[in-house]
Amino acid sequence: NSNSPSPGNFVSFDPSAYRAMRDDQSRTPFFERAIIARLAEVPGGAAAATVLDIGTGPFALFAVAAANCGAGRVFAVEADPGAAIAAREYVRKLGLSKVVTVLGGLSTDLAELPGGAKADLCVAEVVGSIASEEGCVATAADARRFVKDPADPRSWMPCRAQTYAAPASYTLHSLFGPPEFDWKKLADEPVRFNCRDDGLQLLADPVLVEDISFAAPPRGDVAKTEVSFTVDPERLQANELAFYREYKNGRLSSGESALRAAAAARSVSGFALWPRLILREGYGGADPIVVETREFPTGGHRRSHWQTVLPIGAERPIGGLRGGDRIEAAMEFRRPTGRVDNTASYTLDGKVYPSGTKAMSDEGKV
Repeated sequence: NSNSPSPGNFVSFDPSAYRAMRDDQSRTPFFERAIIARLAEVPGGAAAATVLDIGTGPFALFAVAAANCGAGRVFAVEADPGAAIAAREYVRKLGLSKVVTVLGGLSTDLAELPGGAKADLCVAEVVGSIASEEGCVATAADARRFVKDPADPRSWMPCRAQTYAAPASYTLHSLFGPPEFDWKKLADEPVRFNCRDDGLQLLADPVLVEDISFAAPPRGDVAKTEVSFTVDPERLQANELAFYREYKNGRLSSGESALRAAAAARSVSGFALWPRLILREGYGGADPIVVETREFPTGGHRRSHWQTVLPIGAERPIGGLRGGDRIEAAMEFRRPTGRVDNTASYTLDGKVYPSGTKAMSDEGKV
C-alpha cells in the first residue's frame, strides 16, 4: 500500500536537468519530426502556422524547433522566471525574436495569446514520470482556449500521455531493512530510478494504467483503475542473474550475492510506473511518432531522461513468489483539473495471490 503525492504540479529543474532533456535522443528528435509533420498540414504551409509551446524551458527547445521548421509565429510560455529570462535571451542570440515571443508565467494565468492569436499546434511537454504528475491534465484543459481546433489530436503534442505499470523487485529494498533502514520514511515519497538501473526489475508484463488525451482531457479530478498481473517465470530467472551482478558490484561475496539475488528476484517491492508519450497518431498510413521511456511493450531498460517511479508498498518486500502467481492492484490517480500548480497524488494498493489460490492473507498486501 502506498499513498504518494507528486513533488508538485509546477515543477522547476536545475540546469543539468534541462540539458538532459535537450540532449535526450529518445525524446528531442521525435518531437522535431512530429512538429515538421504537423506544420506541413497547416493550410498555407508552415509560414502560416502559429505554434504555442507551454513549459518551453531555458532553451525554448520546441519553440526554436518550430521556428527553424518555418512556423510563422511561435509563443513560448515558461513559468519559472529564471528559465523565461534565459529563453528570451537564447531566442535573441539565435536571431529568432521576430518569430518567437517568450511569455513569462503560468499558461493558466494568460488571458489570451498576444493579438488574440490561436495556435495550430500546442506543444505541452509537461509530462512527468507518472504522466499526470506535472499538471498536464489541467494544462490541456485550460490551453484549449488558445487552440484553433482543440478537439483535433493533431493540434496537440503530445496528443496522448500514458502511464504504464508493473510489479517490481528492488535490490536495496530486499537487502536493507529495520533497524538499519526504515522504509516507512518513504511512505509518501516514491523511489525514482534511472530507466537503465538494473537494481529494479519487473516481474510481469506492463499494463496501461493512465491514458490522457489532450484533445479530450479528463473532466474529473479522480481516476480509478484495477489491474491484474501474472508473475512471469522467465522474468524471475533473468532478474536473479541481473541482481546477482548488482550485488557482486556492491562487493558482496559470490555466495551471499547468489542467496540475496535468489530472494530479491522472487519478491515484490511495489508497482513501478513510467510514462509513454504519443506525439502523433498514425495518419495517412504513416507510423505514429512515440517517445518510449522504457522498451515497449516489455518494459525493458533503455536510456531516457525520464525516471521510473517505485512507491515502496510495504516495510519489507513480499517474498516467495513463483511463476504464475497473480498480483492485483487498485490504483487511484487524483489529478486536479484546475490550476496547474495544484498537487497531484496517487494511491496504490496491491495484493499477491499464489498460483492455484483465490486469496492471500494480509501479509501478502503490497
